[in-house]
Amino acid sequence: MELIDGTLVLLTPQTRFHSRAKARTAHRLQGFLPAGVEVLVSMTMKLGKYQRPEPDVLVYRDRGDDDRQSSTHIPAEDVLLVVEIVSEESRERDRTTKPMKYAAAGIPHFWRIEPEETGPAIHVYELDGAEQPRYVPTVIARERLKLDVPFTIDIDVKALTGRRSGRQQ
Repeated sequence: MELIDGTLVLLTPQTRFHSRAKARTAHRLQGFLPAGVEVLVSMTMKLGKYQRPEPDVLVYRDRGDDDRQSSTHIPAEDVLLVVEIVSEESRERDRTTKPMKYAAAGIPHFWRIEPEETGPAIHVYELDGAEQPRYVPTVIARERLKLDVPFTIDIDVKALTGRRSGRQQ
């Protein structure tokens, strides 16, 4: 369940594509994280009084504050990257509503993983700090995703949902 614009949004059951992509994306990102950065799945962020979205995967600065260990959300100012995995029921929220909210909160990086006939596609966006913050597309990866920001990343995109072994490639 997440809170968007003051309305509780019940999350629907996940497809195998969604579940595999979420788990494998988090696992693969874990191997590239620099010191002081962590990854979580299905953890809410507090973007405002009426905004507690729950991205599928989120990467954040871990400030080592023991008081935060029992917290039920990650503050937006600590978030480096959010990943949404699109499903039939979440398509509108994942493509429009959530990216607008994440950009307004100043989250620098946003990925959207979409199912396509040939496998997954990762749509990568970076925050444009113009007058009204918005995301600008930087790449769409269908085979391999290599990035230098927010940290060095090299991911076999096909392995996110295929029946390959869980090893890093």
